[in-house]
Amino acid sequence: MWSRPDVTIDLAARRGHPTPARPSFGWRPSERLVFGVLGFAGVIILWETVSRLELVRQAVLSRPTAIVEVAITDATSGAIWPHIGISGTEYLLGFGVALAVGIPVGLAIGMFRRLNWLLDPWLSAIYATPTVAIVPLIIIILGIGLETKTFVVFLEAIFVVTVSTMAGVHAADAVYHDVAESFRASGWTRFKTVTLPASVPYILTGARLGTGRALVGVVIAEFLASNQGIGFYISFNGALLRSDRVYFGIILLGVLGVVLGETVRALERRFERWRPAIN
Repeated sequence: MWSRPDVTIDLAARRGHPTPARPSFGWRPSERLVFGVLGFAGVIILWETVSRLELVRQAVLSRPTAIVEVAITDATSGAIWPHIGISGTEYLLGFGVALAVGIPVGLAIGMFRRLNWLLDPWLSAIYATPTVAIVPLIIIILGIGLETKTFVVFLEAIFVVTVSTMAGVHAADAVYHDVAESFRASGWTRFKTVTLPASVPYILTGARLGTGRALVGVVIAEFLASNQGIGFYISFNGALLRSDRVYFGIILLGVLGVVLGETVRALERRFERWRPAIN
């Protein structure tokens, strides 16, 4: 006997039987992804239209199709890869040192009040002073080399990593510390079971924010003290009024920032369960 699927599902639900699952038709993109792609596509179409109608000079606003052509040319000829390699090395070294220093320092500052009083003025000074203002001093001390650019990247990222980690230490609810103390847990045990789990989500948040700041450090360093790297690539082609290559370099930085940020965001979601919460 023929029957409508929705009637069958309704009768099954009324009789107390589980409702059969609707068939799945494969992967469905998230709403966030759909709107992100639509917004990006809309900007590209508007950009190409404005450029082709010559409403803006090509030296100021290159066309997306021209940028793609330049990207293919520089990628196939190998012209862009040394710049990417240099910038990647500076980024990994500087940001890696910022994580290696900022996370332990942030944990220590959050756990020890007197150390906080000692180091807080230095952190505030690093945050308040524009990095570009002290690059000439860094060049005088370290010279023009990988060390200078690595140190600039480190300075850009260290503040957010340290402060986020410190906030994570303070995020652990006092109830958990009281419970650990009532069971006479050692300082190390309290650190492992209370302080560190509360800090991990904040550490990852600081790392995500630090990825962007580290990229800013790479560009600043290469603008002022380099003859290679994506920052130099942008600066050099800007002096030649090659806006297509300037936009290509900027897009490279943007794509790298998005990839790194989303990678750390995925880690944040994975470790969110570490955050202590009162039920």
